[in-house]
Formats: sequence, C-alpha cells, structure tokens
Amino acid sequence: MDALIVGEGLEIPGWELWFTASRSGGPGGQHANKTNSRVSLHWAVANTTALDDRLKARVMRRLASRIDNDGVLAIHAEDTPSQHRNRELARERLAEMVTQALVVQKRRRATRPSRSAQRRRIEGKKARGALKRQRSESFDD
Repeated sequence: MDALIVGEGLEIPGWELWFTASRSGGPGGQHANKTNSRVSLHWAVANTTALDDRLKARVMRRLASRIDNDGVLAIHAEDTPSQHRNRELARERLAEMVTQALVVQKRRRATRPSRSAQRRRIEGKKARGALKRQRSESFDD
C-alpha cells in the first residue's frame, strides 16, 4: 500500500495502515446485504515511526477520544457503495484528522477590557435599567 502523505514533510508509511471491511448499515436492497462496502482504516499511533515522541504525544492527546486502549486509531467510511472509494475517503479523513491534531494552538493571553469599553457597558446597563423602571411606573388618570 502507498504511504499516506499527511502534510509538508510528514507521511505515514503504508505498512502501518491496515483496512478491514464489513457490511454497511442502512437501506440498499439485496446487493447491500451481501457486500462488505464499509471500510475501517486502522493506524497504531502508539507504535508509529512517522512521528517523533513529541508529535506522537500531541496526536494521542488531541485524538484521545478516538484512540483505543492499544493506541490504535480507527476511522470508518461507509459513504459510498464502493469499497474502493470508501478506502480513499478513510485515507483522506485520516490525513485531515492528523493534520488538525498537529496544529499548535496559539496560547491565549489574558486581556482586560479598556476603560472606555467598561464605561460603555455600564452606561448600557443603566439605560436598560432606566427603561425597565420607566415601564413599571404606574400612571394615575
């Protein structure tokens, strides 16, 4: 199997990926009941040679909900009736998932609202309170 190119300078060797096929759910008639068109792509993230320890830890942390206890990430594709096309879809999904997992998120810097922003906020609250007070005043005829 060909290596999966994930991004610039990163590719997962083909021998690290394996597929299993099973019957797809849902309607489809007689043909769908006897063909294995659903594809599951498996990748042992814990034992991969494609990532160094730091990147491997990042992927394991970001995709923890999708990785089983053995460190294997499984992706399922059953979008089309074609097993071949579902294999391609699963490979594309894996590449996108790993790419997103490797993105380093910008660290959030704590900021404070400016004085003018605080003033506008308080003025808005006071105006709203005055409007509500005005509505509740009773008028004697």
